[in-house]
Parts: sequence; C-alpha cells; structure tokens
Amino acid sequence: MTSEPEPMSAAERRALKRERADVRAERDADAATLQDTTEVGDRADQADELLRSDEVDRLDERLDDIDVRLRAASDAGPPRTDAVGVGSTVTVRYADGSAATLQVGAGAAVLDRTLVTADSPLGRALLGSRPGDRVSYDAPDGEATVTVVSLGD
Repeated sequence: MTSEPEPMSAAERRALKRERADVRAERDADAATLQDTTEVGDRADQADELLRSDEVDRLDERLDDIDVRLRAASDAGPPRTDAVGVGSTVTVRYADGSAATLQVGAGAAVLDRTLVTADSPLGRALLGSRPGDRVSYDAPDGEATVTVVSLGD
C-alpha cells in the first residue's frame, strides 16, 4: 500500500460509519462502568478496573483509526472508474458461472462479506483490471480465475 490516501466506495464508507457507531456505543458503555475515584476496592477490583480502562483506550484508538480513514478517503476523492483500484466496486464472474459484486478496500477493518482487501490474493489480482479482463489468483483450493464483468457502484 502507498502512503497516499486511498479512495473509498460508498458501501465501504457506510460500513465504516456503522462500525464507528457500534464502537462508540461499546466505548461509552465501558467508560460508564469506570470508577471516578482513585481508591477502588481490593486488588481484584483494581485489576478489573485497569482491564476496563485498557479496553476503553483500545476502543478510542479504533475510533481514531476509523476517523482518520474516513478523512483520508474524502481527501483522496472518488474511486477510479477506468480500472479496478482501491475503493472500486467490481462485479466478477467465477469459473462456475456464479457472479458477485465486491468492494476493493484498503484494509480488513470493516467486517463485510463483500469486502476484498487490496492486499489479498484476489484483491491484488483485480487491481488495474478492466471489464472483460480475466485474472487469476491463489485460492485456498489452488489457482482460481475470475472475469471482471463491470466496474462501478
């Protein structure tokens, strides 16, 4: 991946915003359980308080990561429409004739069954391809081939 901001599809943006809302709710619920006092019960209580505090910190970091990704995607502009790139929506046809519409994303943070990361075998194979191109990639069962059917939302 480059250090340049990567564009993001509308579907990936929606998924990240949903994840941000979910993480925010979890963070707020965890933060509400933290004690406001410096004196917290026995050592077990103190350990539990420390674990919850660490979890709030981890969730804060994830929120920051999501916000940075959303801002960077806005700065990068829209996804490419001439060839598959990060942020593209691409429809592919598999060798068995089935088809799927996929999002090519920069990272796997968004848990979406239609998201293919740009650094995965299929994602790497798709980058730069155009409708009509056949690309091969390493699949768990061996080499597989897909045909790019269309590009765009």
